[in-house]
Amino acid sequence: MAYSSEVLQGPLLELWETLVAYLPNLLGAIIVFLIGVVVALVLRSVVVKVILLLRVDELAKRLEITSQFERAGLRLHIGSLLGWIVKWFIIIIALIAATDILGWDQVTNYLQQVVLFIPNVIIAVIILLTGILLANFVQNVVKTAVEAAKLSSADFLSGVAKWAILVFTLMVALVQLQIAPELIQVLFTGLVAMLALAGGLAFGLGGKDHAHRFLNRLQKDISSER
Repeated sequence: MAYSSEVLQGPLLELWETLVAYLPNLLGAIIVFLIGVVVALVLRSVVVKVILLLRVDELAKRLEITSQFERAGLRLHIGSLLGWIVKWFIIIIALIAATDILGWDQVTNYLQQVVLFIPNVIIAVIILLTGILLANFVQNVVKTAVEAAKLSSADFLSGVAKWAILVFTLMVALVQLQIAPELIQVLFTGLVAMLALAGGLAFGLGGKDHAHRFLNRLQKDISSER
């Protein structure tokens, strides 16, 4: 019995010594993570208040950026979005510091990759917002120009211009997020080819009479010069 108790007591003592030695690292990791969470929440509130003071959301409504997201079933609040990004960025940084203290190298490497990917998300959001702004601007310009030319297809042409920019912007954002970049490139190539073919057919079917008159006038001018 004495021998068996010694056999069990040895591993238990080793386990206890390991836990005691590991306890400072665990407490340090917990403290670092909790501090990071507090800092993340504070910075989130600061970002939301700064965006509110700058009236960025009001500007987005005036530029019809918010309405574009609402049509897609999404409610855009730029302050909350940026605050959310900042909060989770700091939390992940705190997790990296905590896992590094604990010696969890694989988890640390994974979280570092997540942090490196966050700038891509921010750039993609900026690309989307810029694309929506540009699409609305081009739509208004095309509609005004076509109406000034007294053509009846102002809404159609301005809509085509707007959605062409939106689709292109979405593709660029997806490539920035590294979501099926090869497929996006194929789709973009197909879209450009489709637009070129549609333009060629439109000119060939609807503009052949104008082209014929232009060529006849050019031939007469050349003949008269001779």
